[in-house]
Amino acid sequence: MSSLLAKDKRHCWHPFTQHQVEPDPPVIVKAKGASLFDEQGNEILDMISSWWTCIHGHAHDEISQALADQAAQLPHVMFAGFTHPAAIQLAEKLAQKLPGDLNRVFYSDNGSTAVEIALKIAYQYWTNKGERARTKFLAFDGGYHGETFGAMAVGKGCGFFKLYDDLTFNVEMLPYVPTWEKDHDVEEREKAALQSIQKTIEKHKHEIAALIVEPLMQGAGGIRFCRPEFMRQVTQMAQDQGILVIYDEIAVGFGRTGALFACEKIGVTPDLICLSKGLTAGYLPLSVTVATDRIFDVFLSDDVEKGFMHSNTFTANPLACAVALKSLEIFDREDSFKKLAHIEKRHRKFLKQLENHHDIFMPRVMGPILAFNISKEKRGYKNNVSEKLRDWFLKNGLNIRPIGDVIYLLPPYCIMDEELDRAYQGIMKGLDEVLLPLNRAA
Repeated sequence: MSSLLAKDKRHCWHPFTQHQVEPDPPVIVKAKGASLFDEQGNEILDMISSWWTCIHGHAHDEISQALADQAAQLPHVMFAGFTHPAAIQLAEKLAQKLPGDLNRVFYSDNGSTAVEIALKIAYQYWTNKGERARTKFLAFDGGYHGETFGAMAVGKGCGFFKLYDDLTFNVEMLPYVPTWEKDHDVEEREKAALQSIQKTIEKHKHEIAALIVEPLMQGAGGIRFCRPEFMRQVTQMAQDQGILVIYDEIAVGFGRTGALFACEKIGVTPDLICLSKGLTAGYLPLSVTVATDRIFDVFLSDDVEKGFMHSNTFTANPLACAVALKSLEIFDREDSFKKLAHIEKRHRKFLKQLENHHDIFMPRVMGPILAFNISKEKRGYKNNVSEKLRDWFLKNGLNIRPIGDVIYLLPPYCIMDEELDRAYQGIMKGLDEVLLPLNRAA
């Protein structure tokens, strides 16, 4: 055991980890492009972009330079009572790229907090308007929105937070309609779900502050896709009743669905949108909650208490804002949409090969995301099969981290064809060597 790993075992408490049983993690000392390198010099292809963040790959020269330049100029200044160029320019750029009048950018530092802010804004919006009965939130079954208490409340349908149920506020859960390739009865299931959603909205419409959704893909809940038509109808149904709609695009923003933002693909403008993860291309913590002008205006008053009294110490950190600005510039200049279309084409070709060789379920592709289930039954987030597959992939140079019974790829956009081939071959071999023997034994 290396001295670094020994110190990690003594002092570090890792997320989503049961330290009593999990194997030692590799110590990553360098990264470049789509690859991670451990202290022994082994290469690991990062096929999930390190929790979906590194959209341009690791250690991008231009982003690193933008970070260094900003650090030499202004590493941090408090954002209450001050402002700075990087935050102003980034807010303007995001407002230009987002649809409709999503023009008011509130900065924070992670996805959970961006959601928490959206929930608080929605609640206070109605309080400021004198409609104090609007205390309920709507969310989808299977949705995940983060780890803080408000985010856990609207994400309780994912099943991760049962321990904390008694401490979270009540949320009306709506039926979600996942879909996949050759899903022939999706319209029928959507029709039934929409009828149920309509009844819930009609019953509680004067009590509901907001509906929060992960548009087009539920991420941590199992990489579950839905059709744009379904999400469009749900959004319009809520907005027609005056209910605010929050799009949590933390996982899907910045190209993950094949469009810059999922709301563009759906063809709607939500009232609030939450962005993080790909915002800084994996460099630094940063998130935004962007509101429409209509919402912002309700917080304007001579009464200080009607302002939004929320803050984070590192709100609009100049380093993170500068990195996000450079990432957006690269996204535009490098014609990332061509890269996304190419990755999607490769994924679809691989899925056909996989379906001919393995008994898999619900194969699906959206933009650069590929996913499939290895079981009809839903097992826990961490189960014996998925853990064995994760360990096999890692041992064979692939960072592919299953979510329960779902294997998925969400690579950086700089991924090369030969690297995709390595990942595809690794999946095939891993399923042959790990999954097939376990299925036979069962």
